[in-house]
Amino acid sequence: MSSTWELRPTAAADVEAITELRAVVMRPDLERLGRYDETRVRERFLRSYSPEHTLAIMADGTFAGCVTLRPAGNGWLLEHFYLAPEVQGRGLGGSVLRELLERTDAEGAPVRLNVLQGSPARRLYERHGFELETEDEVDVFMVREAGTVFA
Repeated sequence: MSSTWELRPTAAADVEAITELRAVVMRPDLERLGRYDETRVRERFLRSYSPEHTLAIMADGTFAGCVTLRPAGNGWLLEHFYLAPEVQGRGLGGSVLRELLERTDAEGAPVRLNVLQGSPARRLYERHGFELETEDEVDVFMVREAGTVFA
């Protein structure tokens, strides 16, 4: 993992980098599912982007990803959690997720998310206590109740 990392609020200048990162990170899974469209992957993000709830992930002072955690019903929705390929697999995602879940656990609130079918990210979420809620041919919807023990 990177030696230092932090979360910071996103700024208007981050939107282009986040949009491009999403396209790069999601491409393999979307292509595998036969659903990749270069324009649509960017447009879909811009339609759902919630800057007031999105954090930039900085690793060693460099933009390494983003994550959105926004209120939804009686809990939170975790979305747009993307890490640059060069920092994946080093524990950064788990560290970021752990910090966010400690915040939501302190409120006693559940967290929901969806991940594409077959995505390796699902294993990360399962290690942190997320469980299957429902699924379809494209998406897996998961929930984690507050206080769930994770690895």
